[in-house]
Amino acid sequence: MSYRAAARTGHRSGLLAPAPSAVRSGITFYGCEKDEAVLLREVAPRVGVRPTIIAEPVCDANVELAIGNRCISIGHKSQVSNPTLLALRGAGVEYISTRSIGDNHLDVTYAASVGIAVGNVAYSPDSVADYTLMLMLMAVRHAKSVIRRVDMHDYRLGEVRGKELRDLTVGVVGTGRIGTAVIDRLRGFGSRILANDSRAKTSADHVPLDELLRQSDIVTLHTPLTADTHHLLDRRRIGRMKPGAFIVNTGRGPLLDTEALLDALESGRLGGAALDVLEGEEGIFYTDRRTNPVESETVLRLQSLPNVLITPHTAYYTEHALRDTIENSLLNCLNFESENQHG
Repeated sequence: MSYRAAARTGHRSGLLAPAPSAVRSGITFYGCEKDEAVLLREVAPRVGVRPTIIAEPVCDANVELAIGNRCISIGHKSQVSNPTLLALRGAGVEYISTRSIGDNHLDVTYAASVGIAVGNVAYSPDSVADYTLMLMLMAVRHAKSVIRRVDMHDYRLGEVRGKELRDLTVGVVGTGRIGTAVIDRLRGFGSRILANDSRAKTSADHVPLDELLRQSDIVTLHTPLTADTHHLLDRRRIGRMKPGAFIVNTGRGPLLDTEALLDALESGRLGGAALDVLEGEEGIFYTDRRTNPVESETVLRLQSLPNVLITPHTAYYTEHALRDTIENSLLNCLNFESENQHG
């Protein structure tokens, strides 16, 4: 059984007052950032939860901190190995709530094979949708070059003029909650919108992926990462894109073949890219590298390009979405406990 929080588009999860049937429970929260801890200490006691708050990600060395708690909550910033999952089961863990929409940082199939159910959370899609539109606008207005020049006190106009969204065709790949929210915002700008999804979920003009790539001035990625969508935009598909087009990725890094993207950008075939997620971001994003230089040649090549914007997987990170994430992770665990009470 999948224990997933209900989708929410702007409302609190209703956890501020516990339901009469709420189960008093202990839950271990691993990889808990300071802002998450503040919210947990505010919300958890109101729903009868005794949180054990751990700053470090779950690993073999701290599995014992889950002993006595059937449910744990984990962050998305670190991979969880199969040996750690097995050790968690040995410690009595039966359910993991990951504080993220995606679950690619752990092997869900292996977890199920050792008796651990895994659930993700829903949070406001507006956080990522707003950020996606911001990246689109920054990309087509060449914001990186403008900001760099101004930082050097060069206040002249750039050689390349920007574009207006109303003049552009935007292809939205993936029309789930976030993709749909992006489409809603694009309508306000007057863009022509094309969409591609295995299931047509919106009233947008759905077309085959290759047709979307051929016609779109901007392609934005919002599909889940699966075996089928890994390198969804590979060298062949990037080669079919409209010359001068832009790619925006706030979904998952491996949706893009980064080497093929680099070749298209460095050759001038594509107009630019705005990337909040990257292949190989693990160990780089969410770390301070001011005195410990990045060793990834791919990341350094991307960052050196004036028409490439990179941000460190931060599109989701708003006050509203953070509260949704904490509340819905708690709710997932409470639902599991209430539905799996041992006699």
